[in-house]
Amino acid sequence: MLVRNSEVNDASVAIRQLQDRFNNKYKYPWVFLNDEPFSEYFIQRTSQLVGGANASYGVIPQDHWQQPEWIDENRAREGRNKLMAQGVIYGGKFLLLYRNMCRFNSGFFYRHELLQQYRYYWRVEPGVKFFCDMDYDPFLMMQDQQKVYSFTISLYEWHATIPTLWPAVKEFIKEYPQHLAENNSMDYLSNDGGETYNLCHFWSNFEIADLDFWRSPAYTAFFDFLEKKGGFYYERWGDAPVHSIAAALFARKDQIHFFRDVGYRHDPFQRCPQNPLHQQGNCWCDPTDSFDYRQNSCVKRWEDLQAGRT
Repeated sequence: MLVRNSEVNDASVAIRQLQDRFNNKYKYPWVFLNDEPFSEYFIQRTSQLVGGANASYGVIPQDHWQQPEWIDENRAREGRNKLMAQGVIYGGKFLLLYRNMCRFNSGFFYRHELLQQYRYYWRVEPGVKFFCDMDYDPFLMMQDQQKVYSFTISLYEWHATIPTLWPAVKEFIKEYPQHLAENNSMDYLSNDGGETYNLCHFWSNFEIADLDFWRSPAYTAFFDFLEKKGGFYYERWGDAPVHSIAAALFARKDQIHFFRDVGYRHDPFQRCPQNPLHQQGNCWCDPTDSFDYRQNSCVKRWEDLQAGRT
C-alpha cells in the first residue's frame, strides 16, 4: 500500500476489509510505502489491524519519487496548467504529487528493497472496499495458471492526459519488436491493429500481479523508453495505461486474469459479482450497481478478445 500518514483512517478501512474478507485466513504480509517516514501513530493504528500478519514500513528513495532534474519545469508547468484549464482530474490540483505517484507506480515500486523477497503482490489503496469473501489463494492461482496480471475494472483513459503515449508505444514496438508476446492482447488496446489507441486500460488501483513481469527485460526496456520521453510530467501519463499496455503487449492474453468473483469499490466506480458468484462470495454489494457493462467500461471488449470475437 502506497499511503501517507494523513490517510491512516482510509488505510485502516481498506486493511480491515481485506483482512476480514481474505487475509485473516492466509496471513500474507503487508508492505506500506511512503515518501516520508511513517509516524508512530500510523504504525500503531495499522499494525493492530493486520491480524498477526507481518507488516513492514518503508520510505521511498527520493530519486524514485521526485521529479527528475532533467525535466524542463517550464514545459511541465505549462502541461499542468493546460490540463487544469480543461478541468481534467489531477490535471493541476495536487501538481507534482499525482505525477510522482504515477511514475513511481509505473517504474519503481517493484524495485523497493522491501519487495525484493516477493514474487507476487496485491495492490491495495486507502479507502477501497472489498465486498466478497475470497476462500481461495489468488497468489497460488496466479502461479498455478501462469498468470502475470489481473484486474477487476476496465475503462477508458482520458485522452487529454496521454496524447503522445501511444506514439511513444509505437516507436518502442518498432525499435524492440522482440519484446512483443505471441497471442498478445493488442486488439484490446486498439481497434485498428495498433495504428491508434482506443484508450482501454485496466484500472490499476486493484491489481494482483507477478513482480517478475515488471522486473523483466521487456518491461524494463519499456519503462526506460517512456521515462526518457518525460510524459509522466509533461502530460499526465498514468500507471494504469502504462501497466495495461505492457501487460497487453508483453504477455499472452491467457496470462491476464479478470477477477469476476471480486467485489470492489474505488470511488467513483465499483463492480459487484453477479449470481451465483454474489451468493457464493457472501457479497454485500448491490448486484445492480456494477460498472462491468456501462458505457465507459472496456470489459465487453476484453471478453470479446478472450472469446475470439475481436
